[in-house]
Amino acid sequence: MDNHAFEMHGESIQSSSKGNEWPKKEERKNSWSLMKVFLVCLLACVITTVIGVLTLSLVYVNHAPFRGETDVKDDGPSSPKPDDKKVDIKFQFLNQLGKSKIHKYPGGEIQWARYRNDVNEYQSDEEMEFGKSINNHRSKMTFGTLRIKSKGLRAPHWHFNANEHGYLLQGTAWIGVIGADDSVVTTYNVTAGQVIFFPRNTVHWVKNVGSEDCLFLLFFTTHEELQTLDVDDAFFSTPEDIAARALKPQGGVNFIRTFKKQEEDQAINLPPNLDELVKNATYVQSPDNLVWRYFYNLKGSAEYRFPGGVFQWARYRINGTGLNETEKIFSESLNKHEDTLTLATLRIFSNGLGQPHFHFNANEMGYVVSGCGQVGVILSGVTSNFNIGIGDVIFFPVGTQHYIKSVCDEDLLLVLAYSTGNQLETLRMKDYFHGTADHILAQLFFKEQAEFKKFPRAAKK
Repeated sequence: MDNHAFEMHGESIQSSSKGNEWPKKEERKNSWSLMKVFLVCLLACVITTVIGVLTLSLVYVNHAPFRGETDVKDDGPSSPKPDDKKVDIKFQFLNQLGKSKIHKYPGGEIQWARYRNDVNEYQSDEEMEFGKSINNHRSKMTFGTLRIKSKGLRAPHWHFNANEHGYLLQGTAWIGVIGADDSVVTTYNVTAGQVIFFPRNTVHWVKNVGSEDCLFLLFFTTHEELQTLDVDDAFFSTPEDIAARALKPQGGVNFIRTFKKQEEDQAINLPPNLDELVKNATYVQSPDNLVWRYFYNLKGSAEYRFPGGVFQWARYRINGTGLNETEKIFSESLNKHEDTLTLATLRIFSNGLGQPHFHFNANEMGYVVSGCGQVGVILSGVTSNFNIGIGDVIFFPVGTQHYIKSVCDEDLLLVLAYSTGNQLETLRMKDYFHGTADHILAQLFFKEQAEFKKFPRAAKK
């Protein structure tokens, strides 16, 4: 008997068993595909990693600046190399200007203690340390010496980013300053010991009118590279037709074309045929109310004595206290312009001491004119003591305690500049020590309170 039910049931069983066999094969196939994808991804990752490591290795090997920077920052005991040169910390505060490059021109020369964008322009690691220091401290100070031969001329020029303050150390000069839109021209004569001042962007010139070299000590109110444009460079950079239309000479543009640019930089100018070129030179002196905006007779000013020496100041004084009428003109001129300096001469007698002190509102920069001395500087985490001599430039950042001691038989003479056009604010060690309660000092120094009575106190005024 045919059993259809049985037959149907058997067929279903067979169909079911065949269906089970087919998915198993598919799973194996899918598993193998996933494995291949995984292996491909893994291989890609390995290749990418190897390429990355090789690239970084090449960059590290070939980039000297990166390698050098890493060496400097590694303070580990085994990291310094035998040929590495460590610069003495004193050169953050000292520039031995006599060792710097002399920039020579037909009529004189210039030397600089300044910051440079291109480190290759520094003459030594010590010079670079000083340049970096005045820049890092945002000092608003740059120093230079300007030597002009007899009859030589510092060409008319202006500075984009700095006021200029100068002290004439030697010689006689005739100065010209051109103001803003009203084109007021102020001219005056200066002799050794006097101060000149040129606000930012005023056109000015300096002419040696004596028989000996002029030597100026110059301070500029920038810690970046000084940006200057000389009048001859401006003239030759202006299209001829534009210059002709602006200046309106007889002969027009043809006359402009008769001017020829010299091959040698004329920043300090002295033509060999000067006597043929100039037949009638006059050196006019403007009225005092104009002159004293840009001039100060420092050598003729009041002396401020202290136990170890004497100061003379070219500075702003609130309400003109202690100044005569012409000195008040200069004082107000300083205060009127932004980022001006205070100048001073400091004479420290033999074995005298400019006692430890610091300034609240100014960086300080100075040039050693004569004598020799010892300087000490205390910064947060930094202490340095060093000797100074003629031609050295020193720098004390705002707030750093410092002292200057004369150690020669002769007086130590410095010309100093402070980065403020306001009244200088100073605190001396003896004042903050005496001003601190003795029980506070006793606790701080682990000494009995009565011991601090041994420090003499100034009589109250």
